[in-house]
Amino acid sequence: MNALFIRLEWKQMLRSRWMQLVAVLFVLIFAAISLIQQIALPDGSSFTRQTASFLNLLLFLIPLFILTIGSMGVASDLESGWFSLLKTYPMTVTQYIVGKYIALLLSFFMILILAFSVVLAMSGFTGQVRLPLVFVGLSFMTVFIFAALAILCGVIAKSRLHALALSLVVWAFALLLLSYMLMAVGTLVAGHILQKLTIVMIHLNPAEWIRFGYFIFSGQPSVLGPSFYDFTNFYSSATGFAVYAVVTLLWIALPLVLARSLLNKRGCQT
Repeated sequence: MNALFIRLEWKQMLRSRWMQLVAVLFVLIFAAISLIQQIALPDGSSFTRQTASFLNLLLFLIPLFILTIGSMGVASDLESGWFSLLKTYPMTVTQYIVGKYIALLLSFFMILILAFSVVLAMSGFTGQVRLPLVFVGLSFMTVFIFAALAILCGVIAKSRLHALALSLVVWAFALLLLSYMLMAVGTLVAGHILQKLTIVMIHLNPAEWIRFGYFIFSGQPSVLGPSFYDFTNFYSSATGFAVYAVVTLLWIALPLVLARSLLNKRGCQT
């Protein structure tokens, strides 16, 4: 039953005009950045700046698309009564959460693979466009994390409109407001306090956690500055890599577990 539900959800997402528009938009922007960077920059200097542009695109667009589409999908099921109908079948709340999550993953994995394929095809003609494996891996990790957050937002929301608003708030806090708040606090507190707050914020903000992962795994920990030497040196070690993996898994598992718990508390136990 769960495999059938996943296929059904995945097909519905692929048929969605909104999902199709998102795919076209992301691929076009991704390819445009590649083309502009290779024309504007010589081959020797294009790697770092091009990857930085890709990373900014990844952190701004993919979370926005996943949060809005994923949360509205779950909220629509709860609002329309589709979930109540699914309860009449041999499906548990856990299977529903996992099914929605996997369908959302598959849909955005296809978008990423399509975008990467277009860029690599362009590289076949120019030989100047490159996709670092670190960036590719973090792209899929972004989908894993924000798809889980999208499911949680959908469960919390009371309607599709509420889900849209909630997902936009989460996106704004993760990508914009928390960073500005930290900069504002930095003007009021001592440097060592700001350093500790920054480290805490890196762990509590999924967008900054992904960005930090790029700096660590691409061998650029010095970007954070000498005051974070001990912090970046730890995460550059084998133990740090293991801790990074554990924290990442928590960012994926905790929202899904919380979403299941909230569904059960709302009287949706099957």
